[in-house]
Amino acid sequence: MAVQQQAASRVTGAPGAALPVRRREVSLWADAWRRLLKNKAAVTGGIIILIVLVMAIFADTWVFTLFTGGEPQPLLAPQSYEKQSLVDNNVVPHWLTVVFPTMKPVGEVGGYAKLSDKFILGADYNGRDLLSRIIYGARVSLAVAFVGSFISLLIGVVYGTISGYFGGRVDNLMMRFVDVMYGFPDILFVILLLAFFRSTTAAAEEGTLRGFFTMIDNSMGGMFFIFVGLGVTAWMSMARLTRGQILSLREKEFIEAARSIGTFDIRIMTRHILPNILGPIVVNQTLDIPRYIATEAFLSFIGLGVLRPTPSWGAMIVDGSEAIRTYPHQAIIPALALAIIMFAFNFLGDGLRDALDPRLKGSD
Repeated sequence: MAVQQQAASRVTGAPGAALPVRRREVSLWADAWRRLLKNKAAVTGGIIILIVLVMAIFADTWVFTLFTGGEPQPLLAPQSYEKQSLVDNNVVPHWLTVVFPTMKPVGEVGGYAKLSDKFILGADYNGRDLLSRIIYGARVSLAVAFVGSFISLLIGVVYGTISGYFGGRVDNLMMRFVDVMYGFPDILFVILLLAFFRSTTAAAEEGTLRGFFTMIDNSMGGMFFIFVGLGVTAWMSMARLTRGQILSLREKEFIEAARSIGTFDIRIMTRHILPNILGPIVVNQTLDIPRYIATEAFLSFIGLGVLRPTPSWGAMIVDGSEAIRTYPHQAIIPALALAIIMFAFNFLGDGLRDALDPRLKGSD
């Protein structure tokens, strides 16, 4: 009798009844965020990226003068990246002669290096502050990283979604075009594209399409055609990844249920399919960002990158390589900056890949 009354009280919710304990469900994104924060390498990479991003944005006061007008003035950077002082060309601070003992100061036997603590990292052959140029150069690398990712994401996801969702002849035709695009070496295609546009638009007349593109490229310091080159070549792998993910989802029960109630295809793709493949897409793009940065550095290294005097870590490396025996820091310091930001994105991408793996949900 007592057992029956206890059972009845649980059903009716009588005072003092022992209610069943419900376990709080944790979403995949919340669980992924928790596991990401426990990944020390990923957190370190994210902090480095955030610091470099803030450094690039606030290198000067362009944010504050965007709506008020006027010329931006250096904020975090000690000087403007293009300010020259030929009197101070190739000067080095004292601490660098300790790190690089081969740089003999003037006054010692075989000495040639001019000592000056005016510049924290020294000056280049034109007397420009190396620290300022590295800070401004972060803008180029991060712009290529984020804009290149956005272009690849936009084109690749749209293309792969259409191909994978409709399938059949549409999928076959679209994927054959991707195969043809894969037949061209990416970096060679970008080089030819940049060489063609830079040579044919150098003296383009105003009012023409070529002149318009030239004006945009010059206003962006030579980065416009880099974005175009990366956008043309970087989207194929994203399209294939998106197509493969959609092929595994389009026959699922919830997709069939959406079709059965008359949901439009565009709504199914945007509301039901894309949110379920967002994890692999984000991870893939994060891991591809170092490739975009390395491509820009290589293009600047061979003279097809940003237009001088816009600073780029790749261009600084090639300038420093010409004096690698006498002033090795001019090449090593920008190379370290490039390596650090690439490792940071790699660490963050690896952490995101582990955090967004649904098989690891609930695990530490």
